[in-house]
Amino acid sequence: MACAGLRRDLAGHCQETFDKYGLVPGNAILAEDKHQPLFKELAAKPDVLYVAGGATQNSIRVAQWMLQEPGKTAYMGCIGEDEFGKKLTDACKKDGVDCKYMIDKTTPTGACAVTIMNKERSLTTNLHAANNYKVDHLKANMATLSAAKIVYSAGFFITVSPESIEMASNEMLKTGGTYCLNLSAPFIVQVPPFRAVLEKTLPCCDYLFGNETEAQAYAEAVGWDTQDVEFIATRLSLVPMAGNKPYRKVVITQGADPTVVAIRGEVKKYPVIALPKEKLVDTNGAGDAFVGGFLAALAKGKDMEVRPDRAVRASRAARVRESFPLRCWSAWR
Repeated sequence: MACAGLRRDLAGHCQETFDKYGLVPGNAILAEDKHQPLFKELAAKPDVLYVAGGATQNSIRVAQWMLQEPGKTAYMGCIGEDEFGKKLTDACKKDGVDCKYMIDKTTPTGACAVTIMNKERSLTTNLHAANNYKVDHLKANMATLSAAKIVYSAGFFITVSPESIEMASNEMLKTGGTYCLNLSAPFIVQVPPFRAVLEKTLPCCDYLFGNETEAQAYAEAVGWDTQDVEFIATRLSLVPMAGNKPYRKVVITQGADPTVVAIRGEVKKYPVIALPKEKLVDTNGAGDAFVGGFLAALAKGKDMEVRPDRAVRASRAARVRESFPLRCWSAWR
């Protein structure tokens, strides 16, 4: 089961757009007032691509496809009562995901501007309805949460409903389920109130995902004098767990470099399948697909030696075709 904010993605390619709005390849930010014209500009482009998106929903749709059994996954988030909210609902149902959306009748469905330069993406998000998810909706769907064996959320959800993250992680502690969290973006660990939620949640977190930039941003934010990803992953794996939970597994991706997995202070590295540059379309959704593949392998009971491989294969598929996550499914069929 996954719980997070929800949005649609608008994808476009333009150097001028990066320069105009000060966008950084590989980064993810919340839209400010100065970014608002960006959404209209992308929507007006003849080659704009609309994708049913949201980091957590992307991961769950990939996991659902890999599990190949309808209803094996569930998703909670907040959408508006509009055309895009309906499209998101239809997309999830078609994929076999049990979507349980909270509907905000007064706010439009969230949107993310995905700008791509030299095959590297930058994300600028208008949360809109996704920012209005309430813990009461999770309480109303407690049966789904309690029955879940694995719960996953992107770190972006920390900005929306920390109460829901606390409830979900504590419920997994109570039931013996597995709770997974993603760092998601540097600003999540750089903003003190957001980082406080992350650190409060860590004792209940069985799997912590992130990339090297996010891991290094965390180390800098907490005053660790290092940029060594393996060292950072090791320290995060040793943060004490709550109750009788086993040691945390910290999974840090590094683009084309090996994925770092730290467990109980010990590190193993898993190679990434080489992807020729001429086959790379863009990196949008690659990290989401990685998590989806990992979660599917975890749900199937695959051991740790297999999970990173499944994750890397899903991520690779996401990078060779446009329109994530459809590109991922097409590549696997």
